[in-house]
Amino acid sequence: MNFGRSFLAALLGSLTSFLIFFIFLMIIISGVASIASLENQISFIKDDSILKLDLNKPVNERNSMYQEFESVLGLDEEILGLNNIIKSIKIAKENEKIKGIELKCDFPLTGWAQTRTIREALKDFKNSGKFIYAYSDVFTQKGYYLASIADTIGINPEGTIEFKGLSSEVLYYKDFQDEYGIKMEVIRHGKYKSAVEPYLQNKMSSENREQIKELLGSIWETISNEISESRGINDLKINQIAENLEANTPNKALSSNLIDLIIYEDQMDSIIKKSINLEYEKDLNKVSIKKLIASQNNYNNQIKDRIAVVYATGTILYGEGSENIIGQNVFVNTFKKISNDDWIKAIVLRIDSPGGVALTSDIILRSLQLAKSKKPVIVSMGNIAASGGYYIASGADKIYADPLSITGSIGVFASLPNISGFAKNIGLNSEQVSTHKNSIGYSIYEPLQPGFIKSTRENIEKVYESFKSKVSEGRNLSLDEVESIAQGRVWSGKQALKIGLIDSLGDLNTAIKGAAKIAEIEEFNIVEYPKRKASFESFIQDFSILLRENQIESQVPEFIKILTDKRKNISNQNIQALLPFEIKIY
Repeated sequence: MNFGRSFLAALLGSLTSFLIFFIFLMIIISGVASIASLENQISFIKDDSILKLDLNKPVNERNSMYQEFESVLGLDEEILGLNNIIKSIKIAKENEKIKGIELKCDFPLTGWAQTRTIREALKDFKNSGKFIYAYSDVFTQKGYYLASIADTIGINPEGTIEFKGLSSEVLYYKDFQDEYGIKMEVIRHGKYKSAVEPYLQNKMSSENREQIKELLGSIWETISNEISESRGINDLKINQIAENLEANTPNKALSSNLIDLIIYEDQMDSIIKKSINLEYEKDLNKVSIKKLIASQNNYNNQIKDRIAVVYATGTILYGEGSENIIGQNVFVNTFKKISNDDWIKAIVLRIDSPGGVALTSDIILRSLQLAKSKKPVIVSMGNIAASGGYYIASGADKIYADPLSITGSIGVFASLPNISGFAKNIGLNSEQVSTHKNSIGYSIYEPLQPGFIKSTRENIEKVYESFKSKVSEGRNLSLDEVESIAQGRVWSGKQALKIGLIDSLGDLNTAIKGAAKIAEIEEFNIVEYPKRKASFESFIQDFSILLRENQIESQVPEFIKILTDKRKNISNQNIQALLPFEIKIY
């Protein structure tokens, strides 16, 4: 028996050692390959090249610090950084050897605001006189919106186009909870704070329906107007096409002027060759985003002035933080460091977050305010900067958002899982012994006690009033004005501008230019934060978390995912300023 255990332990140890050695070997090979590739890429860009912009890949706000590790180990497909996408389009515009862009965007894995940011960069590229050809086998609605800026749009003869207007679906769980005894106990403030509504009722409230309808209407207005302008189709016709599904086949889309060509991809290549006078038998020289970025050094050592771009991406949780989690430790240290750096003249905080723990949001806001006392702090909103995300933003000198950004959601709630009914049904009984009537606090096996509900509600009210006060002070609005636009309601960037939640419409680049103007500098380098070292230890740790999350998501139904969602159940940090619903706009 002991021999068997020893043998098993030795075998397991050997396998673990081999795995670690293999990963280290792959990382070394990756590093050598990257250096060799970089030297080759920097050497030259050929004449008559085109930028191949394939956006059928995941897009983050910035490139992952584990990109090389993941690529070599085959752990994930290439993840694009929005910053590098925009940078590559700008380089392509300025590089005389790049004649145009080939755009692929069947299923762009971007948020709506990110999509519009890319579209605006493409519009600027197109205005320089260079061409954009877009081709897809299938156009999703978001993919078509992006492609609509192109000079020429082609689709596979057997392809389809999705052009139908916007919708959002919310799933309700009250009957499920009543049937199986698994429920979420909810305490909230704000009639629009509907993140918890599906646990409390079977149908959508009129308030929630109102805010979703107005949000979708605002977003669609921007999308349809911009397609109308690019394609030369009046807005009434655009809405008619969407209403009656008049572009769902290639032939109908061609008749409606949504596309230009029904061809195969190789035929599109031939058209591009002809446009740059390239002989038919020669191959197109297609340059990737990575190669184009590597061809240019974007840091000028002769310029000392800098603008710091700080990326706050993901859910706001209490703790250290990581690439996709906003924790107070990382951001407090980052703001402290850059506020004391004399070369950094302004800070741009890029937020893409639905919110999270209210306490963490307040700590980060305080660190932002301390940095603001030393140099300008500008906020740029990505796809979402709502609830805790807006809490942080409210203290900035100036706030920029895309018309399609989702923001606001000034409200607070607490939700706690409760399985007392389910436990009883399967024969489980939990007993407690306490010194005082409220000693138990919260237990997943017991209904919420009156004392706990009262205490939690008092804290929610306190956080809500503090939230409103911070917004009032930061945005120069009266408390009554804040209350009228608060209560958890969400707004598009376009709506937020009208009600005073933001200062201007614009993307990250617009915010950077605004920061430079306030700081009174003309030439500057951009430095990105938080600075993180892609250590082997952190890579393995984060990857193991990712594996666990993927395993959970593939095995449990949607309701259970929500019950176990770390955004809503974070140890004892139950009071949250979080986006008011899991909104997916189709």
